Amino acid sequence: MPRSGPLVDQFGRVHDDLRLSVTDRCNLRCVYCIPDEDMEFAPREELLSFAELERLARIARSLGVNSVRLTGGEPLVRKGIVDFVGALSSLGFADLSMTTNGTTLASHAPALVANGLVRVNISCDSLRPERFRAIRRRGELDEVLRAMDVAEQAGLAPIKVNVVLLAGVNDDEILDFAAFGRETGRIVRFIEYMPLDAAGHWQRGEVVPGRSVIDKITSRWPLATDPGAQDDPAPAQRYRYLDGKGEIGVISSVTEPFCGTCNRLRLTADGAIRNCLFSDDEHVVRDALRSGGGDEEIAMIFRSAVWGKLPGHGINDPGFLRPRRSMSMIGG
Repeated sequence: MPRSGPLVDQFGRVHDDLRLSVTDRCNLRCVYCIPDEDMEFAPREELLSFAELERLARIARSLGVNSVRLTGGEPLVRKGIVDFVGALSSLGFADLSMTTNGTTLASHAPALVANGLVRVNISCDSLRPERFRAIRRRGELDEVLRAMDVAEQAGLAPIKVNVVLLAGVNDDEILDFAAFGRETGRIVRFIEYMPLDAAGHWQRGEVVPGRSVIDKITSRWPLATDPGAQDDPAPAQRYRYLDGKGEIGVISSVTEPFCGTCNRLRLTADGAIRNCLFSDDEHVVRDALRSGGGDEEIAMIFRSAVWGKLPGHGINDPGFLRPRRSMSMIGG
């Protein structure tokens, strides 16, 4: 095993949260990240095996990473995912979670919990069936809402519901989602639309600023900053309703970057470590894995990725270039 020690960048930020993408494939064609046609997926032989992913997770754990979230693509489309969750759970991470579109979660939830999954984030961008169908291009709202119920019953609570807002598309549902969270006890997280769509159609004018979301909800149900979020490096700004009926989160990646407290690394399904969601800087680890590289060599790739992190993602700089890879290829 490599020598222990936290992954600290040149600015003193400790990176202890790993987003681990298990596939670049999905069972949807959501307008936010995958075009309806002409999507090119990596050849299957280029994707890391579960054994390779487990080894990387074990090395990351030895370097101080204590939280792992499984992403994709859609992680539940990969065969063997339940057993893989069990393998990760045995490594002793303090938090093991998953982001999913929820379309097949109901059938997997009990087994995922039994194998050690602790939390789940479910993407749901509309509470109106026809609009939901239009955004996802496949799937039904009812099956995702049912998946939330089943997941809660299995022990994956509280559910976090991820809502990507797009101006003129679903921003008229802000209060609907707030009411949904208040009624169900689920934590709705409003996410600014980021330049990570595969079609490359992102425009800044389509972004719904997180501050406007807070203002709109506060005008109906007053909110206050969650005092428990003061030292939380997670990207969501957390707010609680003053009447005690739950909380919401707002992820303002575009208008209010949180780079100064970012503690995340991402591992793509094809074996590249990325230190920033918006950066094209990648540190390939697959070659070392498949050429017999030792744990120390692989640990050094993790460290190099962290040391090379910039002070911010620069999305508001004039020279910013959008990432070449879409969200489904990077892993949320």
